[in-house]
Amino acid sequence: MQRYTITDLSTKLSARELSAVELAKMYLDRIAKADRLNAFVEVDDAVTVSQAEQSDLRRHNGEVGLLEGIPLGIKDLFCTPGFTASACSKILSGFRPSYESHVTSRLRAEGAVFLGKLNMDEFAMGSSNETSFYGPCVNPWKAADSAEELVPGGSSGGSASAVAAGLCAGATGTDTGGSIRQPASLTGIVGIKPTYGLCSRWGIIAFASSLDQAGPMATNVADAALLLQAMAGHDPKDATSSNIKAGDYVSAVNKPIKGLRVGIPTDFDQGNLDPQIKELWQKGASWLADQGAEIVEVKLPHNHFALAAYYIIAPAEASSNLARYDGVRYGQRAEGSKNLEDLYARSRAEGFGDEVKRRILIGTHVLSSGYYDAYYNKAQSVRRLIRNDFIDVFKNVDVLLTPTTPNAAFPLGAKLDPLQMYLNDVFTVSTNLAGLPAMSVPAGCDTSGLPLGLQVIGSSFGEATMIQVGAALERAAMFNHVPTPWWQED
Repeated sequence: MQRYTITDLSTKLSARELSAVELAKMYLDRIAKADRLNAFVEVDDAVTVSQAEQSDLRRHNGEVGLLEGIPLGIKDLFCTPGFTASACSKILSGFRPSYESHVTSRLRAEGAVFLGKLNMDEFAMGSSNETSFYGPCVNPWKAADSAEELVPGGSSGGSASAVAAGLCAGATGTDTGGSIRQPASLTGIVGIKPTYGLCSRWGIIAFASSLDQAGPMATNVADAALLLQAMAGHDPKDATSSNIKAGDYVSAVNKPIKGLRVGIPTDFDQGNLDPQIKELWQKGASWLADQGAEIVEVKLPHNHFALAAYYIIAPAEASSNLARYDGVRYGQRAEGSKNLEDLYARSRAEGFGDEVKRRILIGTHVLSSGYYDAYYNKAQSVRRLIRNDFIDVFKNVDVLLTPTTPNAAFPLGAKLDPLQMYLNDVFTVSTNLAGLPAMSVPAGCDTSGLPLGLQVIGSSFGEATMIQVGAALERAAMFNHVPTPWWQED
């Protein structure tokens, strides 16, 4: 099954080789034959075809947006017209919002057509897409000589799986601690987490408000840059939205990197890094050096505290954000409750999954009297130290290059221990704590034939330079592997 880029499809649409309706129906057919991946949790052919018809009419009238007629998948955190938004949680099952997220409204304004809502970890809490109320999403990749099903990563696992399998031309994701970049690495696609505030959080169901950031997921850097160009922009409805004008991310793709300084944070290798990951990291640095970049070793002395600080701050904010789901105003309501307190307790017990409950309990604990200063305030102090480390480093380099993940995709059910699962975010959480942009670019495969990504980290609002280096990495890696379509149903 051929996997098309957004550029490919835009060319075909412009040349009238096919219409937006024909393209939408082709992708809807692909989705219908890929139930085994469980990437989409809601599809409505009528809604999608209606959007495609409107796109064809606009093109006929000479009104062509950046993404005119391009079929996209939308992570189930985004509120969009025509679809429910449940965050893949039972407690929000059937919730149909009366408003739209700023990000998806910008995509629609540029002509994008929405295919449906994508699977994810419940409330974005997970690193493998196994905590979804709708069941786990499956990675389209399989290890060589193995029939074992693998995780696509999380929480944006449905987005990653759908893009990698060619079920959509691109997708939206959200990244709180690595939830765009980690699944992008595990499925061999490109994922970008923008600077905090570049893309509005309005209309996106919250996990951790000071960490969440929407971003694009696509098959290559050029497509991801185009999607980011459409998504980014100030939103007066979001108090944390930046009024800094978005850069020209599309033109950055073809700029040479000669003279740029690329930092290699030696702190990311604590002596236990997988040899295959380390070799790929070294190879990536060599590829950039061959294109004229200067490679510089740097230190991020507080980076090893990032994971611990993140898993205090994120659950604390989750505990606060999820307090609104009480069985009264909207969402799951328990039957037969004896009183108001019983209604709260039973509705939340029935509506939330185990991982969400775990994080609420952790968050409530670290915010409680007697522990607030010892845990939460201390974690916020560490967060400032981590951010200061990045500020110091970016005085001397333009970007940083690191691995994206400590491993390739692993089998479903292989990491049920929460602490083991949390370690999957070891290379990604620090940029969320610092509010910096970062992207994962597919750079190679391990000995089992599974994709591995490298991470490019930019300075604050330095997306253009980050994309410039990511594209150079992509050109050198020449990653053109695609998964064998074992999931297709006749």
